[in-house]
Amino acid sequence: MMVSAQRILARCDALARCSETPGALTRRYLTPQMRAANDLVLAWMQEAGMTARIDAIGNVCGRYEAMGPDAPALLMGSHLDTVRDAGRYDGMLGVISAIECVAALHARGKRLPFAVEVLGFADEEGVRFGSTLIGSRAVAGTFKRETLDTVDAGGITLRDALRDYGLDSARVHEAARDRKAILAYVELHIEQGPVLESLHLPVGVVTAINGATRYQIEIEGMAGHSGTVPMHLRRDALAAAAECVLAIEGRASSEPDLVATVGKLEALPGAINVIPGKVRFTLDVRAPVDAQRQRAAQDMTDALSAICASRGVTLAMTVLHENRIAGCAPWLMQQLDAAVTREGIKVHRLPSGAGHDGMAMQALCDIGMLFVRCLRGISHNPAESVTPHDVEAGARVLLGFIENFQPCP
Repeated sequence: MMVSAQRILARCDALARCSETPGALTRRYLTPQMRAANDLVLAWMQEAGMTARIDAIGNVCGRYEAMGPDAPALLMGSHLDTVRDAGRYDGMLGVISAIECVAALHARGKRLPFAVEVLGFADEEGVRFGSTLIGSRAVAGTFKRETLDTVDAGGITLRDALRDYGLDSARVHEAARDRKAILAYVELHIEQGPVLESLHLPVGVVTAINGATRYQIEIEGMAGHSGTVPMHLRRDALAAAAECVLAIEGRASSEPDLVATVGKLEALPGAINVIPGKVRFTLDVRAPVDAQRQRAAQDMTDALSAICASRGVTLAMTVLHENRIAGCAPWLMQQLDAAVTREGIKVHRLPSGAGHDGMAMQALCDIGMLFVRCLRGISHNPAESVTPHDVEAGARVLLGFIENFQPCP
């Protein structure tokens, strides 16, 4: 039995129908739609020869046993939750491709010296409770119990949502794995960027998940009548913010692999005939090297401070989030390179600008990632698209990696 791109894609389509939004895809953590998706994945895992269960945080876990008992496991998988109005391959393609690889082993009656486990993480995106990587943090043993007190838009705590789902928040710690029983974590994922497409390559080997720093920024000037305050006497917060945004863009454009995004901006009071007296906006800075990101973030902070001082407005910057890079293990990259080469594909290594469950799993074990090309790099969007050719290439590479996997000495 070879891997089947058609079956993988059909299963991604089936999961996409487990949605809170008719005609679109939204599937949040601990919802009835998540339960429906989990039930499908559990059945597919069992069909592929695995024992399957839901763990204490709501992850779907399938295990394909080794030749002998109590063998350590190679972990694979991705997440099953989505952003709002999502595409159907982000996360899901990695889970289904891993199941397909195990099914190919099972069809040949092939057991390996190690167990293979596939994980469908319950919450990576953080849409419902605002805390990302809940499922993988629990597996890695880094879940913080205060997260149980976070609330969703309806005022429901994570603790109560777990109870309503049939899980016990007092047992969340049982999802954590023993690092001595784990060999590595490897994830197949769509690239979510345009690099592989630009190189005409179906797959790529990830070097690291970029670090990120996120800020909430507020600039305060003075609101005033748009017709009566002369231009040279204005303290226009929006004009200052505009200059700041261009300074951010200029700094981020000054060196390769560095990116910065102002993704949200609000001008107050927001009237057509009032000079904006206050502006709030966000800043997201990412890079594949922590020192590079930290230097750029400091330079941007300095530039924004100078702009605001020269314009007579005040600046307040609050760090919302800071994650160091999650580097992929060289020994896993080498084995993924070899699997790509065996399929007759040119090896290309690239960083991931997006966050993934590997950021949490690195606390448990070494991580590796394989990217699959996606159309125009579009993701977190209903236009997310992959081809059967690329899906098959990704699954074949992953299967070859599993069959030839050598644990780190």
